[in-house]
Amino acid sequence: MEQATFLKINPADSVVVCLQPKKKGEIIEIDGKQITVNQDTPAGHKVLIKEVKEGENIIKYGYPIGHARQDMKAGDWVNENNLKTNLSGTLEYTYNPVNEPLRIKDEKRTFKGYIRKNGDVGVRNEIWIVPTVGCVNGIAEQLSHRLMMETKGEGVDAIWTWHHNYGCSQLSDDHENTRKVLRDICLHPNAGGVLVLSLGCENNQPEDFMAMLGDYDKDRIKLLVTQRVEGDEIEAGMEILRDLYGIAKQDKRVDVPVSKLRVGLKCGGSDGFSGITANPLVGEFSDWLVAQGGTSVLTEVPEMFGAETILMNRCTTPELFSQTVSMINNFKNYFLSHGEPVGENPSPGNKAGGISTLEDKALGCTQKCGKAPVSGVMEYGDRLKNPGLNLLSAPGNDLVASTALASCGCHIVLFTTGRGTPFGTFVPTMKIATNPTLAKNKPHWVDFSAGQLVEGRTMTELVPEFIDKVLAVASGEQARNEANGYREISIFKNGVTL
Repeated sequence: MEQATFLKINPADSVVVCLQPKKKGEIIEIDGKQITVNQDTPAGHKVLIKEVKEGENIIKYGYPIGHARQDMKAGDWVNENNLKTNLSGTLEYTYNPVNEPLRIKDEKRTFKGYIRKNGDVGVRNEIWIVPTVGCVNGIAEQLSHRLMMETKGEGVDAIWTWHHNYGCSQLSDDHENTRKVLRDICLHPNAGGVLVLSLGCENNQPEDFMAMLGDYDKDRIKLLVTQRVEGDEIEAGMEILRDLYGIAKQDKRVDVPVSKLRVGLKCGGSDGFSGITANPLVGEFSDWLVAQGGTSVLTEVPEMFGAETILMNRCTTPELFSQTVSMINNFKNYFLSHGEPVGENPSPGNKAGGISTLEDKALGCTQKCGKAPVSGVMEYGDRLKNPGLNLLSAPGNDLVASTALASCGCHIVLFTTGRGTPFGTFVPTMKIATNPTLAKNKPHWVDFSAGQLVEGRTMTELVPEFIDKVLAVASGEQARNEANGYREISIFKNGVTL
């Protein structure tokens, strides 16, 4: 069977996506009509299949992705130079609930995880050092290095310091955001032992911070205030770490129902293939996981703009609808309060890959959450409470959003990408390539290639393979970012620094 070279995503669309580069003068046949391509058009980019007038909407995924800046002919290459966003300020929304039940059977699958004292489950068993303030980052790094040299890391999955620049000289929301994310890291079940490392005089006072942890496991989470140590704080820290290591290395993986798995849904360096390969594949996985009783979380609020009504109408209650409306409009107001337009997106890499407006990006981005109903909406720094599909307030920045997903309780982040990225946050960060070229060029970055979908593989074939891959990583197989040692955190900052 001849491989397709372009794709019409929705019957209502006024564009097709080129699966391979198209030369000026090439003929494509769509809906029984022959159309001549008017300009050289790269793979992943859009070709118009009907005449449009200046100001008329251009349709992709069945929805407007902006309007024409000028009169355009069938066969024209549609890009950021001739397509303009329709987005502006905040909007009023009406709740029109859509209930599309998932017809996916419960497969009774399991993965190998660590059951914690409070009944929570981790997919990693690691020793973490969490500084309460950036001033002790250097001490924390020395401690993790010494413990690794002393133990070779045997018996645990990793030893790591989550350094950051905050914990002092911050006010109001910024200060609380820092404390919440650090709290969430300390309580994350992927940690088998945590040393909370404090300076002592910072705004993020150690005793107050420890109180934020609530009823935590005091055998596995310990505090050291370096200013209060008489003598060598490194030796004092090593004594605590040796005890934590001794406890954690006794932990063993056991079979755990897949209903306990929580995954974050994220994309970065997106391209024109994202919304037709990797994001729909992850959406299929998300629906499968939700049908098993598991949890998925979608964030990147600015990259919902233009597709937000799809999510709003999938909310299971009017209260969740109202929370989603607030999440969207609050983020728009955040942009506007800084004098920035709400449609200032996509990035240069997105545009080079075939994404022309924020609506174009959002309609592809939101496909990562499949079709499941929305069962929870969270503010930045909140911890997961509801199984099923949740929405989380966080920006689109890759590292900030991935950190937010992990801190809310996700065990793994599924990260789709068309341009490629090596980074990872403090949980396994699996990269799913949108196109075969990226998967071929960066196999040391990529965990799974959804680009197979443009090489003749079907979604029906690929979904079970992807499920197996995610469960293998949940059971201990290293994601590429872990194997490379690329792991870090980034905390959202909005206000002043004192």
